[in-house]
Amino acid sequence: MKELFNTSWETVMLISTSAIGIYMAIILLTRIIGKRSFSKMSSFDFAMTVAVGSIVATTILSSSVKLIEGLVGLAMVYVLQISIAMARRNRTVQNIVDNSPLLLMDGEKIIPSNLRKARVTEGDLRSKLREANVTELSQIKAVIFETTGDISVLHKEDDSPLDLWIMKDVKRE
Repeated sequence: MKELFNTSWETVMLISTSAIGIYMAIILLTRIIGKRSFSKMSSFDFAMTVAVGSIVATTILSSSVKLIEGLVGLAMVYVLQISIAMARRNRTVQNIVDNSPLLLMDGEKIIPSNLRKARVTEGDLRSKLREANVTELSQIKAVIFETTGDISVLHKEDDSPLDLWIMKDVKRE
């Protein structure tokens, strides 16, 4: 039983450094490659999910990883999660960690360059428009690729413009 908790401070520091490195790498790679396959998760959420799952699996299944080492790694990931959650209040940190919503359609006009950036095909877009009960392109005020990977369709009820507050963080091109 004592062997489960016996480790050195050097090992604790190595695990902490590895946890920080892998956590940041997951966020960075998810931001670079895109979030398409992680719908409904930000890169921030995805990094946490992957890191916790990996640490739990390694701690349980690997005889070379002591329980205390797994606990330190897990604690580091949660400390990172809380730290980044608080740091995201800063606009610069938020821009680094989170994706921005992206305008895919402005009224009836499809923005092909933004479809490419979001890795959304016109077929995906048509499917989402059908899901949103759009029967004519003239019914669309805007279509937005959200930070979670969801696609929001804003319907045109009348000729009034969209409220600027709703469109505040949406990148146009």
